Amino acid sequence: MKKLVIILVLSVLLQTGFAGYERLEINNGRDAEEIEELVGGDSISGYLMRAGYPVLPYILKTYEFPAGTKIEVNVEAMNIVEEKASIIKIAAPPKIDGFENIELNYEIAKFDVYPEKWYDYSIGVGRNKQGKVVEFLTIYLYPQRINKDGMMLQSNEFDVKIRYELPSKPLFTNEAYDLLIICPKQWEKIIQPLIEHKESHGIKTMVKTVENIVSSYSGRDDAEKVKYAIKDAIEEYGIKYVLLLGGRKPGVKERWYVPVRYSHLDDNSNWEASYLSDLYFADVYKYEDGQPVFEDWDSNGNGVFAEWRMTGKDYLDLYPDVYVGRLACRNKAEVKIMIDKIITYEDFPFNEFYKFILVAGDSYNDSHGYIEGELATWEAYKQLEGFEAVKVWASEVDLSAKNIINAMNGGAGFAYFCGHGNPMSWSTHKPYTFDEWEEGLQIFDMPLLENGYKLPIVVIGGCHNSQFNVTIFNSFNKEKLWKGENAPECWSWWLTRKINGGAIATIGNTGLGYHGSEDSNEDGIADYLQVLDGWLEINFFRLYNEGIDMLGMLHAATLTGFINTFPGNEKMPLTDVIDIKVTQEWCLLGDPSLKIGGYH
Repeated sequence: MKKLVIILVLSVLLQTGFAGYERLEINNGRDAEEIEELVGGDSISGYLMRAGYPVLPYILKTYEFPAGTKIEVNVEAMNIVEEKASIIKIAAPPKIDGFENIELNYEIAKFDVYPEKWYDYSIGVGRNKQGKVVEFLTIYLYPQRINKDGMMLQSNEFDVKIRYELPSKPLFTNEAYDLLIICPKQWEKIIQPLIEHKESHGIKTMVKTVENIVSSYSGRDDAEKVKYAIKDAIEEYGIKYVLLLGGRKPGVKERWYVPVRYSHLDDNSNWEASYLSDLYFADVYKYEDGQPVFEDWDSNGNGVFAEWRMTGKDYLDLYPDVYVGRLACRNKAEVKIMIDKIITYEDFPFNEFYKFILVAGDSYNDSHGYIEGELATWEAYKQLEGFEAVKVWASEVDLSAKNIINAMNGGAGFAYFCGHGNPMSWSTHKPYTFDEWEEGLQIFDMPLLENGYKLPIVVIGGCHNSQFNVTIFNSFNKEKLWKGENAPECWSWWLTRKINGGAIATIGNTGLGYHGSEDSNEDGIADYLQVLDGWLEINFFRLYNEGIDMLGMLHAATLTGFINTFPGNEKMPLTDVIDIKVTQEWCLLGDPSLKIGGYH
């Protein structure tokens, strides 16, 4: 093993915006080109837009190291000057995408110096765009800081030293299988056609039943046992994709065909104390003293998973180490429907694939007059080359179930709904008309969808559309009834498992959805497009256009990009509570090994 050092000297220009550039020096005999090939790295400039805090620039650099690398980082700010800050801009709080006018409990922050340090960094374990398990080192530099007296501290140069020790041998080299399907034993025979289909396209597939996992593995509960089984499958067989095939069982009591995990992050909305997070099953490893070790989502060891509240916090890795999707099937009929849809989609590509359905309106009554949903869907469309836009915009037509269904029935490769939702419905507003709602699309409209096998991948911006734990038995609970949690099945899953139409997969929120508001950094672009759900939704399509055409890999790469882009600290890659939440609740209801557009 060699101990290596990278020295970066970054100079920062702030006169006309800002940018970072660097000089790379190696003091160990290797040349710069070889090191850059080894660790890679992307540089990004952006603005800190943490609600209630000053809007200030940051520069980040993300490096990729082989899994098992021991890393040390030291940063020194140089040429520091101090002067009175002219104008201090404060970032607006995010907006919540639910039907109710909930306000987050944000106050203007009190601080001695913000940011607290000149830099932060985080080290995490996840899969890169090439599908390899790596360590991500992300360094965040803050060239401007403000103290409580309104004085601006500024540095135009940073001395960055990265010391790293490579592993003695490569990790995660097994390649016996690609896909792990986890399902109840009673469905094991039903899925044989799906296994044969995947194998025919070179996706080597293995199956583990929930019953076998629960009886064979140790863990504090069934969900942790399933996660240990996934870890074993990664290390022993090299699996990349995990299909959780099973949702909620029928009945009043909450029971599951395939276990779930709830995050216990408190977002201060007074709406939900916990929410479903399948990211738990994807985030298998964390970095610890140079080694990838099991990430149990309970760093404080109190038995409360993914906790983030006054009484305790869990510091999480968050990076997906495997590509996870769930088919939240509640009976054998739904299993058969989904197998048929997946096989037909992949074996028989359809001509209408190069259509992109944009369903949106005006999300919020902001001071800039932005028509946020339409701006976001159009920005997403601009990311794709060769697609035809099918606009169902509230500024142009009635955003009625009929018009949405007509667009869907024409078939498409993708659809993007950007607005508001709950487990039963999705809707939004006409521009500048916030005292009434458009009709939108309800779960009880979905039988009218008749697009056959011309099935889009649907991305949904809104609250709780993918909350797949709902049940009609919640009709007897006043609070759950009010929240729309008495749906027989949630909006996203109903759309996905719809026979003779609907979607092939959906990606949406299991809890409250969040978008940026106003234009906090005054760059002329709505924050709605630049942070939170808007960032995720738009960059999903950008990364597809860059060539990632496996659904689970695309979903995970989008999350990884988000985690790397927004500043965190030494203990975890994200520290803003809403940033953490949007990554945890952005759920893929679909086959993670799906070949987008099918096999040609």
